[in-house]
Amino acid sequence: MATLKMIFWICVFLVFYTYIGYGLLLWALVKIKRIVKGGAVKTVLPADDVLPDVTFMVCAYNEQDVVDMKMDNTLQLDYPKEKLHVVWVTDGSTDETNERLKRYPEVEVIFTPERKGKTAALNHGISMVKSDITIMTDANTMVNKEAVREIVRCFQDPQVACVAGEKRVIARKAGEIAAEGEGLYWKYESFLKRLDSEFYSAMGAAGELNAIRTSMYETMPENALLDDFVMSMRMVDKGYKIAYTSNAYAMEYGSADLQEESKRKRRIAAGGLQSSWWLRKMMNPLRHPVVAFQFVSHRVLRWTITPIALFALIPLNVLLVMMKAGDLYVAIWILQVLFYAAAFGGWLMEKKGRKQKILYIAYYFLFMNINVFRGMNYLRTHKSGGTWEKAKRG
Repeated sequence: MATLKMIFWICVFLVFYTYIGYGLLLWALVKIKRIVKGGAVKTVLPADDVLPDVTFMVCAYNEQDVVDMKMDNTLQLDYPKEKLHVVWVTDGSTDETNERLKRYPEVEVIFTPERKGKTAALNHGISMVKSDITIMTDANTMVNKEAVREIVRCFQDPQVACVAGEKRVIARKAGEIAAEGEGLYWKYESFLKRLDSEFYSAMGAAGELNAIRTSMYETMPENALLDDFVMSMRMVDKGYKIAYTSNAYAMEYGSADLQEESKRKRRIAAGGLQSSWWLRKMMNPLRHPVVAFQFVSHRVLRWTITPIALFALIPLNVLLVMMKAGDLYVAIWILQVLFYAAAFGGWLMEKKGRKQKILYIAYYFLFMNINVFRGMNYLRTHKSGGTWEKAKRG
């Protein structure tokens, strides 16, 4: 029984630490760092006449429906026009994306007729960039007009090789359950990224809005599922930092429904597993203890061991109750039953198109972890290519 109890409490610790404990610990560490260091060093944006040239790159596949909206947004960016170079890489597009882009003479279009996926598009596009800084964003995300200046400001720190902007998920109308669940997740994720960045470095950048020092880009394997994450973490592995800023943000609509959201979660989970393996040397605390701590705590655990620990708690707890291990295990089992009942209630309400916040949080948490296992199968069946089926947005 002692061994069973030990395994049980290890699982409890992993689940608590991954989803709550790391955030609390990181918050405390950042508070201590502020006291010791006396606050963060603020960088200043240079004057317009010495601002660097920036390439604003959009990788797109069959995005004819959003070309005009994206370009309207791009043309409103507050940055000297002669220093902002807009590039679209239209990987294998077969619709009218290229034709619509011809309406905008300021846009350089890099077209490849064969669809190889976003990573291949990035490899091709960035190889042709001449500016010191490359900003990457998705076609269906709208960026705040101050974003470019804010990103350039972050690069005034020579230790910063990549800048991660904030992702904000919006719903077209109130009550869109998938969008609101995704938005809740990203609010917490943004909180962790801010703390990660202040403590040492953010752990990865999201493709909705990120930027790099162009010279530091390394060609990536075309079967990379999380190209943005691998690209940015390689720079951390070289001793540089990823700066996170909420003052540069990208807004996009959430998934149309949870079935569409599941497509994203499966691919992200598969990419997380793939990335964890590719970047496994970064888990070695003897190489860089702070990076290993942040990488394992924020990323690796949630993509690998913790979902297994979460679902292992069910049979472990049942066995301990049946073996009369004590009232504490009975109480924890009751809490588990209540949690899964709440998740089931959230699922039933989602089927009816309604939402109760507490029930939905339990359901969405379970939904995310189930998709890690679906991601394992996705990775098994998508080993050779970097293309994916896009999730429909709301």
